[in-house]
Amino acid sequence: MQRDIFEPEHDALRASFRSWLDHEVVPNRDTYERDGIVPRELFAQAGQHGFLGMAIPEEYGGGGVEDFRYNLVIAEEVQAAGTGGAGLGLTLHNDICTPYFLAYCNEEQRERWLPGIASGELITAIAMTEPAIGSDLASMSTTAIRDGDHYIVNGSKTFITNGINADLVITAVKTDPSQKHRGMSLLVLERGMHGFERGRNLNKLGLHSQDTAELFFSDVHVPVANLLGDEGTGFTQLVHNLPQERLSIAAAGIAAARAAMGWTLDYIKERKAFDQAIGSFQNTRFVMAEIATEVEIGQAFIDKCVVALNEHTLTAEEASMAKWWCTELQKKVVDRCLQLHGGYGYMMEYEIAKAYADARITTIYGGTTEIMKEIIGRSLGLR
Repeated sequence: MQRDIFEPEHDALRASFRSWLDHEVVPNRDTYERDGIVPRELFAQAGQHGFLGMAIPEEYGGGGVEDFRYNLVIAEEVQAAGTGGAGLGLTLHNDICTPYFLAYCNEEQRERWLPGIASGELITAIAMTEPAIGSDLASMSTTAIRDGDHYIVNGSKTFITNGINADLVITAVKTDPSQKHRGMSLLVLERGMHGFERGRNLNKLGLHSQDTAELFFSDVHVPVANLLGDEGTGFTQLVHNLPQERLSIAAAGIAAARAAMGWTLDYIKERKAFDQAIGSFQNTRFVMAEIATEVEIGQAFIDKCVVALNEHTLTAEEASMAKWWCTELQKKVVDRCLQLHGGYGYMMEYEIAKAYADARITTIYGGTTEIMKEIIGRSLGLR
């Protein structure tokens, strides 16, 4: 399907970013997988090439262009190169964390943080989930009690992407523990703060090159100057930014499905059974026809949502539709493609096996499929 969403400048970024992936990331992918983390220098390299902070104003070292199509290009190429784990840290930094700094930082904070975010010298993360609450953010127990010009933070977070590498962690806290949603605020905790400890790099089913950690806070003194926006507005801030986060995950899901389809097409054209290519069997053609059709349908909706995001008209319901449908499709496509690889699909040296393990989390993080359906259902007046 011909896509008319991109301009020549997006195509130029695609070529440049894919070249960088091929030269700097793909050759080291197995090392990153074994280590369970990418080196911090990878972010700095990405920053030097202009692959970070595209939406950050030029006066702070960014690209100065608020256009999510650039983010879409990066998400698609990360998946096409089979570097979803290594690339997740970059897309989280660009797509999910940077918007909070752009929307809610005051001038002093912008001068302090944005240049490092754009250069990759300051790696970002966002910490919402706690061990016992899952999607029920209003029930969080991490507290930030004001004491003069500091907040005293106590609690813990888990499943934090970039949790080991991060220098700046946007942390959801209760500044008023007596309240639920209205008691939430966002504080930026920084590497090196006394009492801020990182737990183990969690051993996950997939996305092995992505560091995912537990974070622990014991009487961490965080300056009031690190508060994002106003006290008590944290839940509203999260809700405002979640559509872009969910669209980012959805876009990566469709890109991963497309990549799996491409690897499988190559395999079934070469692999033979009963003296003929696997791809020549009617069942195989039908399976691939179904996959190709569903991927194109999903891609059309993603492109529509990206345009809406750029025009500031993307709704929470549309983002939820994209997130649940595209990530569930990703799981289904990768599973069916693995089946067509036969026994080789179960071998980790094949891209499809890694993609199968990586895909399982996508219907969970950023809001589960069930939560997405709840949001959509309520928008229909069903309560």
